[in-house]
Amino acid sequence: MTKKILVAPLNWGLGHATRCIPIINSLLEHNFEPLIASDGEALLLLQKTFPNLKSFELPSYPIDYPKNGGFLIGHLLLNYKKFKATYKAEQLAIDRLVKQEHLYGIISDNRFGCFHKKVKTVYITHQVRVLAGILTYFTSKIHQNIIKKYDACWVPDDEKNTYAGKLSKSTSVKVKYIGILSRFITQQSAVNYDYLLLLSGPEPQRSQLEKILLKAFKNTDKRVLLVQGKVDAVQKEFDKDGLKIVNFMLQVALQKTIAQSAIVIARSGYSTVMDLAVMHKKAFFIPTPGQTEQVYLANFLAQNKIAPFAKQTQFKMEDLNKVEYFNGFIEAIPQKDRLAKALKFFK
Repeated sequence: MTKKILVAPLNWGLGHATRCIPIINSLLEHNFEPLIASDGEALLLLQKTFPNLKSFELPSYPIDYPKNGGFLIGHLLLNYKKFKATYKAEQLAIDRLVKQEHLYGIISDNRFGCFHKKVKTVYITHQVRVLAGILTYFTSKIHQNIIKKYDACWVPDDEKNTYAGKLSKSTSVKVKYIGILSRFITQQSAVNYDYLLLLSGPEPQRSQLEKILLKAFKNTDKRVLLVQGKVDAVQKEFDKDGLKIVNFMLQVALQKTIAQSAIVIARSGYSTVMDLAVMHKKAFFIPTPGQTEQVYLANFLAQNKIAPFAKQTQFKMEDLNKVEYFNGFIEAIPQKDRLAKALKFFK
């Protein structure tokens, strides 16, 4: 009998869902039966990518950004009661799915309540350490206690040539590094766009960055494509103030578009970092205000001469001139063999 593995990414932007795509593909290649569970845009994206797979909706965590771009971790801690209620509801939903679908295992990408004592469970994260200033020890311990409820923890990074830096390092939790996870492969192409503006992440910060970039590039003489990162039922393309705009792109089209772009302007979310690393691109990052992880990653990549960045409130068009003095992503290669070996956990 084919072993059923539930893949359940957190719906916080699209990054957790997109990095589950190579996991689902690998499960299919190795004769497992993957099932999908999530909520919101993350679930919709995976349903569009894998229309033939069974999918289920899980409770939505109350994740939203402070409108003023304030301290995100503190904002989330204030929602502790709502998180706890969602966590319990998620546990009940998982218990039903284990019994209903006769699951053999679960792979949770940062969903806290997707463990179960009767099946093998894996937790995926690149943030074994959760940076939160003076609260870092506290927030990291909370996350590590969640990780320990699972049978294994997989980290999508390389322990030596790291892109997550100190985020993926810890002596408190036993982890397995599975290498860079990306839905893309390296692709060379002629340049059709000078800039690709690749938006992602929850509201209201996604819309705020879109407004900033639309104003900055208004009536530009450069070839610019803006991908809004809004997964809707239907794909829409239109022009505005000299820019070509599309609401979202699926894997094949987005890979081609990234390959055709000289420079990618994006958030410094880790899944985006991995995608651009695999594509060997030049990039400019604008971290989400208040999200310490993205701020750290932007600084880490700049210090390693990979890509420059600017704060959202301080971004200027002249900042883009810095890109030529950085090396870009030139070394990352997705390691399918490491992922395949990791999946032997379910054999």
